[in-house]
Amino acid sequence: MPGIACAGVWLVDIVLTLDRWPAKSDLVHISSELAGPGGGAANVVLDLAAFDIGLPLHAVGLTGADAHAALLHDTCRAAGIDSRHLQMTPDAATAHTYVMNLSGDSRTFLYHPGANDLLAPEHVPVDALAQRGCRILYLGYLNLLARMDAILPDGRSGAAHLLAAARAAGMMTCVDLVSSDGPAFRATVEATATEIDYLFLNEIEAARATGVPRIEPQDRGALIAAGRRLLACGVRRAVILHSATCAIWLPRDGVPIHLPAESLAAHDIASPVGAGDAFCAGVILGLHEGWTPARALALGHRAAAAALRSPTATGGIPPLGTLLLQHPG
Repeated sequence: MPGIACAGVWLVDIVLTLDRWPAKSDLVHISSELAGPGGGAANVVLDLAAFDIGLPLHAVGLTGADAHAALLHDTCRAAGIDSRHLQMTPDAATAHTYVMNLSGDSRTFLYHPGANDLLAPEHVPVDALAQRGCRILYLGYLNLLARMDAILPDGRSGAAHLLAAARAAGMMTCVDLVSSDGPAFRATVEATATEIDYLFLNEIEAARATGVPRIEPQDRGALIAAGRRLLACGVRRAVILHSATCAIWLPRDGVPIHLPAESLAAHDIASPVGAGDAFCAGVILGLHEGWTPARALALGHRAAAAALRSPTATGGIPPLGTLLLQHPG
């Protein structure tokens, strides 16, 4: 079985569940505090491992040499993930995020980038991963990796150079965006697009990547229009958009595939942290296995629903067989 490599953001999420959001200078109560792995690469590879189908998985990224790094490496080891390419650097701390969560509502992130900002194409051993049979290289998140995001003199980003090498080595490239709001967001996406086979993004990221002021999560027409703009920028195979209400697979050639999301009651949602990454993991597994787009999107929705029921980013994902039984369809 070929396998998947997940590169990019590795961090520790410190999830604080609050009774309410504070006003300035106010005091609120923390009802619970949990710490666990977070970030695009960490969440996707751990979700794939939780599916428990024996797929070879490879963790790729940079951490500091500290207690947070030990937590990440220990978690990979326990999940059976090859973490030899999750390298430690003495030059920065492991990235970490304070996640302020309101049960049944949204969450706010306070992020320290640490070693993630040092990750560069040379830290991702494309040839070694290809020799181990990796079929897919996932990179997440674009626009949260300073050296990968940087646009070089040739007009392409560092990420584009990495993805081009991966494609030349025979790997499919999957890239996920993040809901940051930097001035170079759109430029970074455009400088990377031509080396992305499958681009994952939500409605907020779709607006920022295309210059649209705002896209509502249920606005199918606006989502498709944004996806078409990204295909015009060079995304090779498909743009995969997801929101709380739906997912859309927009292929370069062919008609869009639309699938409504599973509806959950507010009291069933422990935290939205990691739901988008769980969706990506489900779809990426479908890509790896050669599933139809509709079947891959359906698994993405089921994985996202499972993640929503857990207070941590990856703690709610069950084995694949259990997931399919719990969420039939």
